[in-house]
Amino acid sequence: MNYIKYFFILILLFNYSPIFSQIKIEEIELSKKIKETSGLEYIGNNFITHNDSGDDPKLYEFNEKGELLKFTRFYSIKNIDWEDITFDGEKYYIADVGNNYATRKNLIIYIFDKKLNLRDSIKIKYKNQKSFDYLKLNSFDAEALISIGDSLAIFSKNRKDLSSELYIFPKTPGEYKLEPIKSFNVNSLITGGDYNENLKLIALSAYDFDSDEQYIHVLKNFDLNKINFLNFTKFTLPIRDVQIEAIKIIDNRTFWLTSESERFGYPKLIKIIL
Repeated sequence: MNYIKYFFILILLFNYSPIFSQIKIEEIELSKKIKETSGLEYIGNNFITHNDSGDDPKLYEFNEKGELLKFTRFYSIKNIDWEDITFDGEKYYIADVGNNYATRKNLIIYIFDKKLNLRDSIKIKYKNQKSFDYLKLNSFDAEALISIGDSLAIFSKNRKDLSSELYIFPKTPGEYKLEPIKSFNVNSLITGGDYNENLKLIALSAYDFDSDEQYIHVLKNFDLNKINFLNFTKFTLPIRDVQIEAIKIIDNRTFWLTSESERFGYPKLIKIIL
């Protein structure tokens, strides 16, 4: 596997004020079998990921060197558009919620135990969605799933106005109609998310469709009771020719990312220090 390490000095924006920061990046090539990687979680000392639409319902395990170790294939479910995975210490949750054109009526979260046995599911709908006609610029797509206590949360990928709506719902299997509890002005397309309860930190990966810029949005001191007063800090990443699709928090400044295979042919595992 190829390793690429480099440093950048760049201006980052926080509330439209410049902050100088040194960003350290390490890139590791991944197997082309996960060229559409779209979620990232830990499993023991390794990672698991999945592809989005276009692949079978599989979870792939790989290590920090990027070496693909094994995969698990599921035969009783489908991968229509798996977009993210999260783990709460007891169960894994996979979000089959990709909805590029707002036409899907079968959005679902699959629930697995620690050994990756399928246990149950959660079906969701957006209460504000009245039409399922083909619509390219819509607000009912999502690619970021996080676990918060007894709840799951989705951040939308809003092509209509580049905001991101936060939806929260129980982990209890069932069917739920979701309403946003807040809209964040992220000015980008959200592709993945993670929450670290000990750090009270939410991180979202994102990109700009027109400029090819990649971002990390960070929300510190998360408190659901104070959600109306909280906002994300946006960091522009010095990365090109990739599309970041998933994120995992290491500490307040350090994150794992995965990117789809783009111009250079290989997906990547990226370690970044802000």
